[in-house]
Amino acid sequence: MSQKFRIEPYAGPAGGWGALKSTTRHLLNSEQALSNLKTLANTNQPGGFDCPGCAWGEGKHSGRVSFCENGAKAVNWEATARRVDAVFFAEHSVASLYAQSDHWLEAQGRLAEPMVYDAQTDHYRPISWDGAFALIARHLKALDSPDQAEFYTSGRTSNEAAYLYQLFVRAYGTNNLPDCSNMCHEASGVALRRSVGVGKGTVTMDDFERADAIFVFGQNPGTNHPRMLDTLRDAVRRGAQVVAVNPLKERGLERFTHPQHPLEMLAGGGTTMHTRYVQPRLGGDMALVRGMVKSLLAAERAAQERGEPPVFDHAFLAEHAAGLADYLAEVDATGWDAIETQSGVARATIEGLAEVYRRAERVIATWAMGITQHKHSVATIQEIANLMLLRGNVGKEGAGLCPVRGHSNVQGDRTMGVNERPADAFLDALGQRFGFAPPRRHGHAVVEAIEAMRAGQSRVFFALGGNFAAATPDTAATEAALRNCDLTVQVSTKLNRSHLVVGKAALILPCLGRTEIDIQAGAPQRITVEDSMSMVHASAGVLEPASAQLKSEPSIVAGLAEAVLGKWPVDWAWLVEDYDRIRELVADTVPGFEDFNARLASPRGFYLGNSARERRWQTDSGRAHFAAAPLPDHLESHEGELALQTLRSHDQYNTTVYGLDDRYRGVFGGRRVVFVSAADLARLGFKAGETVNLVAEWGDGVTRRADGFTLVEYDIPAGCAAAYYPETNPLVALASVGDDSRTPTSKFVPIRLERSGP
Repeated sequence: MSQKFRIEPYAGPAGGWGALKSTTRHLLNSEQALSNLKTLANTNQPGGFDCPGCAWGEGKHSGRVSFCENGAKAVNWEATARRVDAVFFAEHSVASLYAQSDHWLEAQGRLAEPMVYDAQTDHYRPISWDGAFALIARHLKALDSPDQAEFYTSGRTSNEAAYLYQLFVRAYGTNNLPDCSNMCHEASGVALRRSVGVGKGTVTMDDFERADAIFVFGQNPGTNHPRMLDTLRDAVRRGAQVVAVNPLKERGLERFTHPQHPLEMLAGGGTTMHTRYVQPRLGGDMALVRGMVKSLLAAERAAQERGEPPVFDHAFLAEHAAGLADYLAEVDATGWDAIETQSGVARATIEGLAEVYRRAERVIATWAMGITQHKHSVATIQEIANLMLLRGNVGKEGAGLCPVRGHSNVQGDRTMGVNERPADAFLDALGQRFGFAPPRRHGHAVVEAIEAMRAGQSRVFFALGGNFAAATPDTAATEAALRNCDLTVQVSTKLNRSHLVVGKAALILPCLGRTEIDIQAGAPQRITVEDSMSMVHASAGVLEPASAQLKSEPSIVAGLAEAVLGKWPVDWAWLVEDYDRIRELVADTVPGFEDFNARLASPRGFYLGNSARERRWQTDSGRAHFAAAPLPDHLESHEGELALQTLRSHDQYNTTVYGLDDRYRGVFGGRRVVFVSAADLARLGFKAGETVNLVAEWGDGVTRRADGFTLVEYDIPAGCAAAYYPETNPLVALASVGDDSRTPTSKFVPIRLERSGP
């Protein structure tokens, strides 16, 4: 970690020697480097554990080292020798810990024993596991309604823990299951279900080896899922077109040196990671894609006039699509002036992208949170689906739709039923298998849960993983909501901000990490996760647990369920003696998991399948649907001087801050920076290096600000800015959410810059 704050442009490629140096530093900082070398060797390997970082899929590497720089950070961060125990909490009050940075908090080490908050002393003190479960049970049983409790889930949670969790919550009587999907890819699920009938991506890793063109929208693989760089590098090298569409110039999308290729490392070379790089304005992706379609439509009509082969796949459209005429009418009604203004990209450039798409027989469109955290995210993703459907690029090899999920099992948690709006078919299956009537009323997503807690309508908050206080928008509102609860419970591996934003009573329940051996009834267990490509992998830790008092997440859920419900509707303790028993229940109730345990024998796991990939459209009409939405009208309506997007630094994964460097963006030793274009610095009368305050401009009468940010000149479109979260989460209004998705609009925050005092 750098000791002195400085801005120093980084000239090297993504990966390369910089990645090796960073990995080595984090390995040494773990204070158990030798054992962690063995641990890293087992990452993403058959018989080993699934990386606790991102959800990118596994290629055909057959025994090759399979972790990236940020995966190494995640493993070493979890497998640290440092401990947070009763002695630590006796020395530090909650108020004093709250004053520390997020990086400092997690750097203190692994949580070692269950703790209960003592409001009189403002310290946590030890509590037994039985005492903790009894305390939670008393609070839950005292509620007037099960709907007064909120049960949050992190994407790190295994399939087994998630399935037990949702079963307990529904047997208890509520669908209040907010989870991290509500804050990241909810829009992808909503849009894809409407367009192609299934809320997941339609591609596999093999498709990336066959694609002629890959369009990468609104994502930064170099920081957020670095193993994707390997996939894109191979695509570029075999001649595929890789088009990067991202407001910021990101090093991982520009140049990459593979750290595991000795000749490339020694030569100091690298692969140019794109064939075209386009920088739309924040929120302008829908207009850009609309422009591509408008160009393709003109080419289609010109081909018809000349008697040439069509641009569109008419056979596919006739057999599989609905709504095409209305959509093309909307395209005709959208003028080029509006497209260029909103996207910030010239017509000629957009037409060039359309030509890349037209010439490719097999196209993959992939995207992440740069697309999903806008007010019009659902419409934007449907527009991407429209583009892909026009040439039949859904349901054929080497082509398809690919939302790239964040945390390692966020997709699996949703598959297991962690969903505040479950499908009737899933509830029917649960009811039939377990002999009870699951609640049918919709529960709370994240924003609704915060609103309910703040209003006093929900009084108990239970988090299975994650860092809710740091991950959510409108920090002041979120913290007020948590403090308003009668009880807050956090199941965690490391100390974090959420442990310090307590209800009237609070518990910290320490759990095993992904890297650790899980022993139940004397036998080692394995858990499973689902990646972004719907592959289900087994995962088994290799390290001894950090403390004898740690419990696995399935064991914690079972202990809680038994304290509240007894042995109804299942014998919870018996189930967690052998996780195969949990998987048998999954096989009975979740489509695609038939013979679950037997299929795990495959070294690389098994594919769940995807109806849209097979061109079976699970929509009301039985066809894929074109969505005819107008371009959004809110992008120019804000009064702020800039539109801000929140993002991660390179030394960060979600809310976990591994260090204070962002090597690829040239920031070292600090995090309170805001990236602004040279044109905006001149227009607004500022200079790079000045310190400013960020003031949100939502027009709702609430003051939201984040002070003390250094201006950094960066290659970003005029009118746009970027800064790290969670430091900028206080600027995101709780009420500003995506249409139909209710996802916080963290990628378009209207702000003005205010000169900071001395």
